[in-house]
Amino acid sequence: MRNRIMRAARLVLCAAAAHAPVSASATGWDVSKASSNFELVTLSDAELSGRSIGVIHMGNVELTSGRIVAADPLAQPDRPALARTVAPGDYPVTLYQAFGRIAAASMRFAEGKPDHWELAVLPGQDSATLKDDEFFGYPVDAGLGCYMDADTLALIEEREAQVQAQKPDADINYYDDVLAADLDANKGHYALHRPMAGKKGNVAVFWSGWGDGFYPVFWGLDKDGRPLALLTDFGVIENADGRREPKVQ
Repeated sequence: MRNRIMRAARLVLCAAAAHAPVSASATGWDVSKASSNFELVTLSDAELSGRSIGVIHMGNVELTSGRIVAADPLAQPDRPALARTVAPGDYPVTLYQAFGRIAAASMRFAEGKPDHWELAVLPGQDSATLKDDEFFGYPVDAGLGCYMDADTLALIEEREAQVQAQKPDADINYYDDVLAADLDANKGHYALHRPMAGKKGNVAVFWSGWGDGFYPVFWGLDKDGRPLALLTDFGVIENADGRREPKVQ
């Protein structure tokens, strides 16, 4: 319990720092200081198991435009898409479990080991403006993270309107009235949610590590700067190893 409270406090402080004005002269921001878990996407299931990390292959997220939203799908369903885009297509999402929690989530766009990593940012954000102990990321208030295409938001709104029409006198809550059934099928840990049956566009929803907080997302790029993977780190493990719980700084 103490570790959980301490982690939550640290994440809140990081969130405040990442949104506070900083000097534009700040240079040399080091992505490796924001996460030590990039190796997760290069290890096999067997290698991860040897490090006490469980693997869940969720299935493919359908990116109809290639504009990716990484966010708490309930607290910020209208969060802007990441500045970097990928080709439209269906891409697999993998979850990494440790200490009974979802420690990280990745999406794969092509095979291969990333040559380097960069912080995923929204339009207008610049990692060069960050100080060593700061990062950009997304806030979580409902204990969930997700990957989805920006176009899928319209399907979520359509589904919500559909449920409201079926219950005109009720206060509709998307989690209780729609999403909970999908999550319950996987003990509340994750769901590959399709807002509208028969329409392309789904959402990979997953438990966000220690719950509410502030979490960074990273692009794994090849030597030519092409995206190979996307990784959300929920701060549960260090050095891609689940055999020993990290000490809270």
